[in-house]
Amino acid sequence: MTTDQSFLADCRARLAFDLLAHTWNAVVLWALRDGPLRHGALRSRIGGISQKVLTETLRRLEFNGLVDRHAHGGAPPRVEYELTALGRSLLPAIDVVGAWAFEHGDDVLAAQDRHTRER
Repeated sequence: MTTDQSFLADCRARLAFDLLAHTWNAVVLWALRDGPLRHGALRSRIGGISQKVLTETLRRLEFNGLVDRHAHGGAPPRVEYELTALGRSLLPAIDVVGAWAFEHGDDVLAAQDRHTRER
């Protein structure tokens, strides 16, 4: 039996990769980096995300402690979403992955194209 814990389902590294691997999590976190936003403003900033998917993503990020939801009274009531300290701590990792994608994205697309043509 091995003592290597890197492949266990409850490994902390897997948890972090799962958080970053979900299609919209990193995008929403990055969009909130400059401060709180309302749902509509956040959706406009991101583009290409449906209202339903944004709501689901915000709920997931809130569940994981990465985003806080602040409801303000009044008529009409308004809700803002803001990064928690934990959510903010992921921004450097998202920045590094984004920089990698900017530098190597064309290479990945070319590899996908070559693979598709060879089949």
